Amino acid sequence: MDKQKIIPAISNHKKFKLFLESDLTYGILMNFHLVQLESLVETMKNNHKKVLIHSELIKGLSSDEYGAIYLIQSLNVDGIISSKPKVIEVCKKRNILGIYRFFIKDSISLEQSIDIGSRLKPDYVEILPGACYGLISYIKAHLHCNVLMGGLIEGEEQVKACFDAGALAITTSNQDLWKL
Repeated sequence: MDKQKIIPAISNHKKFKLFLESDLTYGILMNFHLVQLESLVETMKNNHKKVLIHSELIKGLSSDEYGAIYLIQSLNVDGIISSKPKVIEVCKKRNILGIYRFFIKDSISLEQSIDIGSRLKPDYVEILPGACYGLISYIKAHLHCNVLMGGLIEGEEQVKACFDAGALAITTSNQDLWKL
């Protein structure tokens, strides 16, 4: 994942088709129904794509460790994005990518997320909103992991600011940014 700078967040079949036609490897499935996942994951794998699932944004999937086990064992996904520490722990035990996602609303949420992240020791964190790129060095200093930025990233200037601040990659549903 370290070589891909833009990671598409795919939330409908039109964007799914665009992703399959792209040169990008990693994609995040979200906002789909659980019953659709098996077919989507199989199609991605058949097209040599890596599958990340945002477990809290799949309709009908329990966003706990049991849902994570289902995604790993039954669907053979490559990684899971979650704000739930138990889900990230399952990913680490099963040797797949576990991306700890957290929202920065204020200094309290920042410190709580860093405290949890310090215990989890994730390989990656996804920070939302993307406008918080000024905190990347602080977060990296405390968590010693790669940082992905996502949420409300609207244009090339914001993408560049995130990279300049030390983000490894950007997660976005904005298909215009997938080509950067």
